[in-house]
Amino acid sequence: MKFVKTLQESIENHSDHNALCINHTFYTYHDFAIEISKIRNAIANTVEDTEKLIGLVTNDDLQTYASILALWLEGKAYVPVNPSTPIERNSKVFELTETRYVIDSSETSIYKNYKVIASGALDAANINLKPKEVSGDQLAYILFTSGTTGLPKGVPITFDNVNALVNAIDAEPEFNLVPSDRCLQMFELTFDFSVVTYLFPFLSGSCIYTIPKGAIKYFYIFKLIKEQKLTVLTMVPSIINYLRPYFLEINAPDVRYCSFGGGALHSDIAKEWSECLPNCKIFNYYGPTEFTVYSGFYPYHKETHQKAHNGIIAIGTPQEDTLYLVVNEDNEEVPVNVTGELCLGGPQITPGYWKNEERNAQSFFVREENGKKQRYYKTGDLCFKDEEGDFLYVGRADFQVKIRGYRVELAEVEFHAKAKSERKVNMVALDITNALGNAELGLAIESEEFDTEKIFNYMKTKMPDYMIPGHVRFIKEFPHSINGKINRKELRTYFDIN
Repeated sequence: MKFVKTLQESIENHSDHNALCINHTFYTYHDFAIEISKIRNAIANTVEDTEKLIGLVTNDDLQTYASILALWLEGKAYVPVNPSTPIERNSKVFELTETRYVIDSSETSIYKNYKVIASGALDAANINLKPKEVSGDQLAYILFTSGTTGLPKGVPITFDNVNALVNAIDAEPEFNLVPSDRCLQMFELTFDFSVVTYLFPFLSGSCIYTIPKGAIKYFYIFKLIKEQKLTVLTMVPSIINYLRPYFLEINAPDVRYCSFGGGALHSDIAKEWSECLPNCKIFNYYGPTEFTVYSGFYPYHKETHQKAHNGIIAIGTPQEDTLYLVVNEDNEEVPVNVTGELCLGGPQITPGYWKNEERNAQSFFVREENGKKQRYYKTGDLCFKDEEGDFLYVGRADFQVKIRGYRVELAEVEFHAKAKSERKVNMVALDITNALGNAELGLAIESEEFDTEKIFNYMKTKMPDYMIPGHVRFIKEFPHSINGKINRKELRTYFDIN
């Protein structure tokens, strides 16, 4: 597999360069190669060839990152579980994947019912980074996201999928990492964004800087940017909301690239953030876990490229070999400027949800294109394509709610609520069910209480009355998922309107 071979060459060619900075400790690519080889040796001596799916406890340490590469060199897939997630849920993930072996760098492993490779206590081994021959349709990893039924939902990604992602990013002339780059890795390894934040730096011989478990993420990032002079940032947009009070203190001329994804990037804060990064190219990436992280991007620039809809920056155009298709409820393509559901096709598409045929039937479809069958994934995101070929994000299909029989885009409510607010704070519109079982609109504001009369008077001039929130809650700090996204489900619990 091409990208695995490139990883081998990169580690060998950059042996004296720093590969990782974890909790203020630097490790070179030579240190990395030693750990990879030790773990690889243990896998080869412990795990049968037929066992392809290996559990990985995602501690923030050298051994955990080395385990991913050791597994890939052996032609196996990692199934990551977060050590702070309840063991019952993690055991369910291992049960669904029939995982028998777990790599765990913890001092004492709690995974007593599995064959554990204690990666933090292995004997020395000769450095061996030569990859095994592997078929492209074999799995590289499986990530589990929350499922609507309460059961985690598995997304398997193959070596071919990852290779297609690497090819697409390599084909992008605007983005080119170099060995001297210092790259932020803020994501938990169970989240798909982590793949791009360790993979591309390792392919380039760059150094990644991780966030220790338990650290206050935004504050640690602020310190890393300032003290370590990071050059490449990959973030979820919610993080810069927390950094906003520090914008006047942030002047980071070293940052070359800043990529966003995993949530809507709002134009007002994007402009302010770009002032902090005078020499930086900003990319607004789009892509779900089911499509191997990235599928395309919009090159944001505060003066020349600021296309937005309802205050949300455009998601731009698909990357190489990726197809975008906007469809109606019958999966038929809609015309330019008409909103529909965005569907993705191309070599990065997952083979399908893990052992979930019912879900696969809902989320994937095949259509004839140029005499060939093309498979698409339905993202659940509402978008439209404009005359210039850019795709603009409207909102989640499940954030489009019915109020008094009318369809309401929650993103539009949020846009108008923020437009006249003197305070630059997070605002989230929610549909809340009242005692009669009807949906009403609520507005959650991440702030101490303040007078909202101006905001509501403005909204009344912009939207019909059924789109004006009837309930407001001030919440000091919004609840977030482990991936940094606002937890809307938990936000609803603040509205007791029965």
